[in-house]
Amino acid sequence: MLTAVLTTLTLLITGCGDEEQNRDYAIPHTLCGTAVDSDDLALFLPAGQKITVKDRSYPGSKGCQVIVDGVLIVTTVQMWIEEGKTTAFVAARQSFDTPDRSADSGRFRYSGHEAFGKTRDCLDTKYRQELYAVIQASGSKYRDPEAMKRLIVSFTKEVEESDECTAGATR
Repeated sequence: MLTAVLTTLTLLITGCGDEEQNRDYAIPHTLCGTAVDSDDLALFLPAGQKITVKDRSYPGSKGCQVIVDGVLIVTTVQMWIEEGKTTAFVAARQSFDTPDRSADSGRFRYSGHEAFGKTRDCLDTKYRQELYAVIQASGSKYRDPEAMKRLIVSFTKEVEESDECTAGATR
């Protein structure tokens, strides 16, 4: 019995080590100018040779794509949505499936591979819009609701402290 447990643990540890050894790129600490928890982001990134981070912003939305060896793995978006909407509303419109978990009285909605967060005090006073943060790891094979929750909570906090948040108040 002890031998079987040790063998299983060895395989698990070796498997994790192989994944880490096959990652020949550095994990980003920022995505298109916004800080991101690189430890939690790393969980969703596969082994590979090259990582590319591309800005995919357009008016009303700041977007970023994380591509590993030519495959889109993670997308982040900061978007302005009409004031009074909820995170569930945004998730329903932007999600690839239905995020079945929530935190902080619905301020965050998430699943094992995507998450949505509503910022606090990021209000565009001219157009009456609120800022939301989105992280989608649709290209990742990894699924972990708790890691995705940590990622969206920390990412949303960084968005709240960004120029994007304060710019809305001065429009």
